Amino acid sequence: MSTSRRVAILTPVAAALAASLRGVPAWAGTRQDDGTVWPGFPQQNPELARDTVGAAHSDLDKVRDLTDRHPSLVNAAWDWGFGDWETALGAASHTGRREIAELLIARGARIDLFAAAMLGRLEAVRALIEAQPGIARTPGPHGIPLLAHARAGKDAAAAVVEYLLTVPGSGEGPKTEPLDATAMTRYAGEFSLPGGGGFAIGVDRERLAFSFDGHGKRFLNYVGADEFFPVGVPSVRFRFTIQEARADTVEIRDHDLRVIGTRRD
Repeated sequence: MSTSRRVAILTPVAAALAASLRGVPAWAGTRQDDGTVWPGFPQQNPELARDTVGAAHSDLDKVRDLTDRHPSLVNAAWDWGFGDWETALGAASHTGRREIAELLIARGARIDLFAAAMLGRLEAVRALIEAQPGIARTPGPHGIPLLAHARAGKDAAAAVVEYLLTVPGSGEGPKTEPLDATAMTRYAGEFSLPGGGGFAIGVDRERLAFSFDGHGKRFLNYVGADEFFPVGVPSVRFRFTIQEARADTVEIRDHDLRVIGTRRD
């Protein structure tokens, strides 16, 4: 599929997402009194999926309310950017929210290795790793390692932590290189895209961050030689060209998509 064809297909969805991330709803909830339906119908309203995954990081009452009204949201998933997919259960697992995870599972969420590790299900974790050697190296959402999920489970997952410390790769995330905040400033700036619009690169909490047209912030990890990847998706690359000690262009490669942003003066 050509880049232009791919962009044409994605534009309506991207526009809806952009509106929602700016705080302006792209559709009116789940009840359309004017007889219309939300974009993507009959797929579930993506705003609800995003809200459920977001709430599953910390808000038990909101997760309960959302899944009371829409039971299928127990398996909601959201792409935070570039393919960094996360389920509601995945969110509860890496943040150690046991009550949220148990609620979702009781209501039909599909339990996985990361949830089992956080919940302290040692036999399940051991069985999966023994059945599929190397699976312990698989990162969770945002590139968070399996061992970190177990540690999020605290005392209840202590036995899983002890076991995973003996499993090669369970605590490893994607390979990155250090980069201090001063060095990051050479990459910061606003960049225009050939088809219109643009993105910004800035330093936020001592990390380099990308945002598209002012929304959808994603942190970037440094891999060396003026190259980065967005958190959770090491297959996507940002390659900077430097002129006079600052970034002049940024090439973003996402599989078959390649775009180049040029610094705005």
